[in-house]
Amino acid sequence: MMGSRRYVIGVDVGGTFTDIFVYDQIDRKVQTTKIPSTRGDQSKGFAEGIARIVPDFSEIATIVHGTTVGTNALLERKGSRTGIITTRGFRDVIEMRRRDRPTTWGLWGQYTPVISREHRLEVEERVLADGTVRVAVNDDEVRGKAEQLLAAGCESVCVFFINGYANDANERRAVETVRAVWPNGYVTAATEIAPEIREFERLSTAALNAYLQPVVSSYLDRLEKTLRERGFAGDILIVQSNGGVMSIDTAKRFPIRTALSGPAAGVMAGQAIAKAAGFPNIITCDMGGTSFDVSLVTNGESALAAQTAIDFGLVVRTPMIEITTIGAGGGSIAQIDSGGILQVGPESAGSDPGPVCYGLGNDRPTVTDANVILGRINAERPIGGKLARLDVEAARAAVEKHIAGPLCISVEEAAEAILKIANARMAGAIRLVSIERGHDPATFAAMPFGGGGALHTGALIKEVGLKSALVPRFPGVTSALGCVVADMRHDRVQTVNRLLDGLDAAALGEEMLKVAEETAALLDQAGVAFERVDRIYGLDMLYLGQTHTVSVPLEIGAGGLTTEAIRDAFNTAYLEAFGRLLEGIPMRVMNYRVAVVGHRPQFDMRSFAPASGKPAEECRTGTRRVYVGGAWHDTPVYDRLELGIGATVQGPAILEQADTTIFVDPGLEGRVDEFGNLIISRSAA
Repeated sequence: MMGSRRYVIGVDVGGTFTDIFVYDQIDRKVQTTKIPSTRGDQSKGFAEGIARIVPDFSEIATIVHGTTVGTNALLERKGSRTGIITTRGFRDVIEMRRRDRPTTWGLWGQYTPVISREHRLEVEERVLADGTVRVAVNDDEVRGKAEQLLAAGCESVCVFFINGYANDANERRAVETVRAVWPNGYVTAATEIAPEIREFERLSTAALNAYLQPVVSSYLDRLEKTLRERGFAGDILIVQSNGGVMSIDTAKRFPIRTALSGPAAGVMAGQAIAKAAGFPNIITCDMGGTSFDVSLVTNGESALAAQTAIDFGLVVRTPMIEITTIGAGGGSIAQIDSGGILQVGPESAGSDPGPVCYGLGNDRPTVTDANVILGRINAERPIGGKLARLDVEAARAAVEKHIAGPLCISVEEAAEAILKIANARMAGAIRLVSIERGHDPATFAAMPFGGGGALHTGALIKEVGLKSALVPRFPGVTSALGCVVADMRHDRVQTVNRLLDGLDAAALGEEMLKVAEETAALLDQAGVAFERVDRIYGLDMLYLGQTHTVSVPLEIGAGGLTTEAIRDAFNTAYLEAFGRLLEGIPMRVMNYRVAVVGHRPQFDMRSFAPASGKPAEECRTGTRRVYVGGAWHDTPVYDRLELGIGATVQGPAILEQADTTIFVDPGLEGRVDEFGNLIISRSAA
């Protein structure tokens, strides 16, 4: 913190709302707000939202941003016109993929790569799998291909040579040649992005980085310009998909690392809140307008995946927090399919036109419309400030026309059926990340956040058999809080592809230590103060003949790395994963991984603690009829933020606040803990 720069601000831009979380480092106070996201240029809503709380931008020390610009560009295929320069014979790797299908049992499916075939050009060069350069690249040929792509209107380019992970000499030389003629900095080298074996995953990741670079860079340039013009002189950090943050310059070079930026920030916030509250095992449940994102935190740590698919065929191989996403958000549309079965999602009304009750042109019922009809959402006080009120009658008419009428049931029964289907889909996602991975959901608490998550928590506790739920103090802006609590993190990976017997373990350890030092330099360049810096080492290993690797954590001490230490670490990791070892089969080291984490100053979760000790009855604001379990119930409504520590409410109950609504189902109770969280569990009564 410098001079009068007192505020640290987290900003999460979603498809419907932009969430702002402001922490005053001097007074240790928290303020939040939600405003509608501004389509076309998200930076406008970004700045306007901050200005609502901090008019003087010169008082801001740091802004940390979780962005969906890259994600949306991939999902909507709205990246830049991009070219590929590759080894002769490999232009179609990105289209051939792994020959998977959009639907597991479907015989039909279509995939169109983000880079068209006429923009995928080949040159003569060849590196063998052992790193030997058989054919050196020709500078003149590369230059000619680059000029050909420019003439075709390409704005960015990816250079990918086969076996570049084993020796990147040809690829580096070609990149230098391309950069000499390319009019901007949008030139991606595949080995800089993913220096790993597996040509499709490496090319896909690098090509998508090039595809996003102009879009994300121009957005970040506009954002930086807007903030500087308002007097902001602090640091801008961007949340990465691995849950860490990076400088804005690094984000412009590696935009693919922002592919799951917003959801990752939510998981990091959930992890931090749960740790402070004494919940080591949680399942984060982020419900927004279009999707429901689920992630597992075990023993206080989120799980990282080596790769993920943003959409069918769009494979990204960089470390990312494991997040499972389904189309079950507040805007998910309910409909009767051709077989006469009620379905919810994945199609969504989004933020424009939005649910029917928004009155902006949509006439098909959504999950939000069902919640409004059943009285769980207050139509007179919609969150986010987008509308003055919600149109309940329009929502009822839509449910009657599309659901209740065709099924010959009442509007209320139809609305409750919509919620049951949505809840069942959400429960399925929770089972996927818990039961199907060997975890007992009875030992986990759900953490709902996003605008709609807390409305469905009780149903999920009962449906899945969860221990309880931990509702954060500000569920609607939890991802923005995650921006504030996230540490700076950089990951590096390099293919080794050697049998353990015969591997020079000492040399490998020295190389990993060297890479850690180089990576730590990126933290120094960011100009951010850290409380400490951790270096994390690991290997991807398997038995000879296997395809899938096991992640093996390593410690590299003063004595360096030894073969025995690697073997012991692999045995431990493999035994934990599969329950038995395969004695007598040689072990192979596929990749090494190095992560450097700069821990930013800790956010004090006690800042969320209620100022008063009011019991629940003093915070009651009225009663509302709510339809649940096939009947209407006169349900007490409480001002959630007024509830004091220890205050308890019995379900059914509704707790309202500016950024969300919480519904406590019958048979459950909610209790406020010392951090202002609401703990929902089965009632003792």
